[in-house]
Amino acid sequence: MSFEWNRIHKWEENYERDITDDVIEYICEYYEVESIFDLTEEQVGDIDNFRSNELNEYSVMQVGFSNVMMQLDDPEFYNDDA
Repeated sequence: MSFEWNRIHKWEENYERDITDDVIEYICEYYEVESIFDLTEEQVGDIDNFRSNELNEYSVMQVGFSNVMMQLDDPEFYNDDA
């Protein structure tokens, strides 16, 4: 019998959500904001610069930063307050 991992996508989704939540929490604490949607354009640029130039492209945290940037690019989709 060959190895199988049924519903592995559920595990992946959980890890991705946890990483994204951790990135959001850190960003909000760092900038002392309630929500990533309260960030200034300069702060968003700093985060994107960190993600692109400082964070290793193979870091597991990349998924969290990418998800944050997607949320910031389309706040009406992700933010109930927008």
